[in-house]
Amino acid sequence: MTPNTPSTPRHSGGSLGARSAAHLWGHFARHGEGITPPVITRGEGVRIFDDAGRSYLDGLAGLFVVQVGHGREELARAAAKQAEQLAFFPLWSYATPPAIELAERLAAYAPGDLNRVFFTTGGGEAVESAWKLAKQYFKLVGKPGKHKVISRAVAYHGTPQGALAITGVPALKEAFEPLTPGAFRVPNTNIYRAAEDLADDPKKFGRWAADRIAEAIEFEGPETVAAVFLEPVQNAGGCFPPPPGYFERVREICDEYDVLLVSDEVICAFGRIGSMFACDDFGYVPDIITCAKGMTSGYSPIGAMIADDRLFEPFRDGTTTFAHGYTFGGHPVSAAVALANLDIFEREGLNDHVKTMAPAFRSTLERLDDLPIVGDVRGEGFFYGIELVKDKSTKETFTADESERILRGFLSSALFDAGLYCRADDRGDPVIQLAPPLIAGQAEFDEIEQILRSVLTEAYTLL
Repeated sequence: MTPNTPSTPRHSGGSLGARSAAHLWGHFARHGEGITPPVITRGEGVRIFDDAGRSYLDGLAGLFVVQVGHGREELARAAAKQAEQLAFFPLWSYATPPAIELAERLAAYAPGDLNRVFFTTGGGEAVESAWKLAKQYFKLVGKPGKHKVISRAVAYHGTPQGALAITGVPALKEAFEPLTPGAFRVPNTNIYRAAEDLADDPKKFGRWAADRIAEAIEFEGPETVAAVFLEPVQNAGGCFPPPPGYFERVREICDEYDVLLVSDEVICAFGRIGSMFACDDFGYVPDIITCAKGMTSGYSPIGAMIADDRLFEPFRDGTTTFAHGYTFGGHPVSAAVALANLDIFEREGLNDHVKTMAPAFRSTLERLDDLPIVGDVRGEGFFYGIELVKDKSTKETFTADESERILRGFLSSALFDAGLYCRADDRGDPVIQLAPPLIAGQAEFDEIEQILRSVLTEAYTLL
């Protein structure tokens, strides 16, 4: 009898993994005969545990999420307390105390005049909201032609149709085309793959990369471009930091052409780079911040679009509505958890911890540079990528077949079996990505390096 027949029992017996394979549709996951997902049952501090009781170092903070570490009872208590008082009420023309308090707090953390907080349930929805706001804002101020957006090659901005259009990873989009029209791409800030005349001059490279945004705006027509979406440190492709002067120049370009600068901080906010918002780490003030993940350290889902006061101004006339929202946006339980999570940040000084320990994380990972398979180690804060190459001297990367065999066929499972949960990714060139909980320290850095050294050494023998 097939598993999807009506008479299938609710609990069919067997291992959790087998039951998962029978009913659970994983996200970005492969499914088929012989594929059984690992089942994670518990977390404590920087470690996670599977259904067999094995322990793993969480080298990715779940999915760039669990900033304060696993097993924080006070966050569970905050959720329970709020659920007992008010489990749910929408923000559709109403407000709740946790949402009000959280909006105030986020506005206080945000730079400049970014004082208006629109809640979502996740990062992709925040990006979607920002594009919709940009379109409506320009219509309201008499510039209805401004609707296009510019983002970077290989950048990931989410899965909703608008956010997916902004995403610069072709393989993630092909199955869902045609997408929302109006999104255009510029080069990213991967200096490791820069042209020879730029690779040895980060400032020159940064100016070149930023000027490609101006070029794209001019080509499309400034009267048609509404926004530029950029991550402070680009995730997909393997943690590309901004070169010196890059964001300063981008800000100038956006001001010159009356284009909104959106800082997509779904990953980079809440201490991942060191500050509550990573735009502060790199010295620029955007018009909109999109954020999610670390706001609750993953203990409950929430996201937000934080907008400059001037973008809200056209909606203050008593009749104009931003006709957009989500049933669970600003959920009172999630907002209460976010407030408790931010209390932990402040009480334990997690942002200062990241800023203090970031150089040690970098230097520990840079020890791996002696391995022939390691081409580049890059990132900021507690957010790093290690690019893998076939030939270190020429920077030759893997073929598609080699990437499939090395990353998916070996590295992902070998690293996990060795006790490290992280990401082996080839949405750009092949990389290992690392983003441990913000409570991690030298002991965890050393463990990450030792496991990577052993597994990457073996991987090179398989080329």
